[in-house]
Amino acid sequence: MEEERPQTTLIEQQKKISLTAVESVDAFSAQQIVLTLQNGRAFIAGDDLKIVGFSKANGSFSAVGKIAGVRFSAKREKLVRKLFAK
Repeated sequence: MEEERPQTTLIEQQKKISLTAVESVDAFSAQQIVLTLQNGRAFIAGDDLKIVGFSKANGSFSAVGKIAGVRFSAKREKLVRKLFAK
């Protein structure tokens, strides 16, 4: 099983955002960035968003622009796992 990294989010003056434990960048535009994290997903909303760094190897991600908000959603367990979990 893969070791879980600590997940952190840092927003600096609504102009820069940095996250750790990022597995992939799923979608991006000037208004929204969608990331897959180890334990769920992150949706970053704003204007003039630009990705300035992403390392799949260490899970670090950073973007700049006008950060309007961040929403997180947890990973959903598969139905079979829920039914047969001990």
